[in-house]
Amino acid sequence: MTPQAFAQRRSLLLIWMAGLLLSPLDALALEPATGSPLLTITGNIKQTNAGRLAVFDMELLEKLPQHSFETKTPWHKGPTKFTGPLLRDILAATGARGHTLLATAVNDYRVTIPMDDAQKHDVIVVRLTNGQPMALRDKGPLLIMYPFDQQPMLRSALYFSRCIWQLRGLEVQ
Repeated sequence: MTPQAFAQRRSLLLIWMAGLLLSPLDALALEPATGSPLLTITGNIKQTNAGRLAVFDMELLEKLPQHSFETKTPWHKGPTKFTGPLLRDILAATGARGHTLLATAVNDYRVTIPMDDAQKHDVIVVRLTNGQPMALRDKGPLLIMYPFDQQPMLRSALYFSRCIWQLRGLEVQ
């Protein structure tokens, strides 16, 4: 192998390895929200689209990879299918760095969620329940849901308390 070919292969390998270190969502610029704001992220974030805030409308949430799981909850009759982006994907899109999230609901109810939960578990910011959008009176339009049936250790009061419905904001601390 010639020194030029070796250098070229080495450069390609280094570029490939650098790509593995970044989430594809970390590299994207956050588009401005054009519809009604549904979720506002504040605090320690790098990507913003409204001054110092990251604001998501339904269209921006739909552009993120969508995930679904079915699980039983204390608030629904029988197993329910939840669909939406993973919490970790939303945090990656904003370049969020911190240890905790302060989640706030429309009625100003607040709950603290460890950032580790987003990495350890497939926590979804739900936008569809059983394939349908959720009205405000039905815990919507957004709620945080854990995959209780996929990981039985999550079926506890601690994790149930982190499932905030009528979600409107996350503060990265």
